[in-house]
Amino acid sequence: MIRMRRLRVNETMRRLVRETSVSVDDLLYPVFIEEGEDIKTPVESMPGIYKWSIDRFDEELARIVEAGIPGILIFGVPKKKDEFGSEAYNDNGITQRAIRYIKERAPRLLVVADVCLCEYTSHGHCGVVCDHDVANDETLPLLAKMAVSVAKAGADIIAPSDMMDGRVEYIREALDGEGFSNIAIMAYSAKFASAYYGPFREAADSAPAFGDRKTYQMDPPNGREAIRECENDIDEGADIIMVKPALAYLDVLKEMSFRTDHPLAVYNVSGEYAMVKAAAKKGWIDEKRIVMENMIAMKRAGARIVITYHALDVARWLKDDI
Repeated sequence: MIRMRRLRVNETMRRLVRETSVSVDDLLYPVFIEEGEDIKTPVESMPGIYKWSIDRFDEELARIVEAGIPGILIFGVPKKKDEFGSEAYNDNGITQRAIRYIKERAPRLLVVADVCLCEYTSHGHCGVVCDHDVANDETLPLLAKMAVSVAKAGADIIAPSDMMDGRVEYIREALDGEGFSNIAIMAYSAKFASAYYGPFREAADSAPAFGDRKTYQMDPPNGREAIRECENDIDEGADIIMVKPALAYLDVLKEMSFRTDHPLAVYNVSGEYAMVKAAAKKGWIDEKRIVMENMIAMKRAGARIVITYHALDVARWLKDDI
């Protein structure tokens, strides 16, 4: 008889043969910086997550650094919004000021700058709107301007999340042309038009004023198309490929792990976080076990980088388990 259970007899044996592990070094923590002063506003649908003004962010920054989390994914929430999202590429905009502030106080912390227009436009869409449609090619120069602007502010990685065709190549050329050839691009390559984003739109004040994002974000049933999107971004110069959301799309992540040696990232998004928190509050699940099981699933599927709102908790649990 083949006895597979011999390798499960106790925790020490299980640790010895464990195939997948989670480290604090795998984590990126998303943060929301809102324009204004003395702001620490809870995101009601995401318990434990806040919108911060720059002058209050030291409190959160200290926790991130103490936890040993290697980097953050930053989202700016401006006061002023307009049709073209001009605050996105304002060198003195909220995101740019926040990046400079963070890099001055925590220079070793990686700052990943989300590049998209949705938080900055009055209509809430990710690009320029023409005749109630998001115009792809007219949006690309604005994304490139934002990428260069946040690079000048000190961002270490540019993360375009807009899902416009050709934007990775356009941004790469703009960064190289401005002397930022060493700044990496982490592309939201397979970003699906998902219902899991609801709480984020509260946090970032980025819900579209009309219609939806289904003409540019991916159709959830399409796995092969997702692979094409990822491979296109690699061809255009992306350094890291991302799949978003995480749990419902691990098949896409796994397939890409067979096809490329590029580092793969996965975004454990706001709705996934909110569901765990809500069930844990009810006492229906063991929060730590569920979260860590989810982390393992993402790593096992091929993720080198896990972007998660659970990052501070995961870092603490990992320390406690040593």
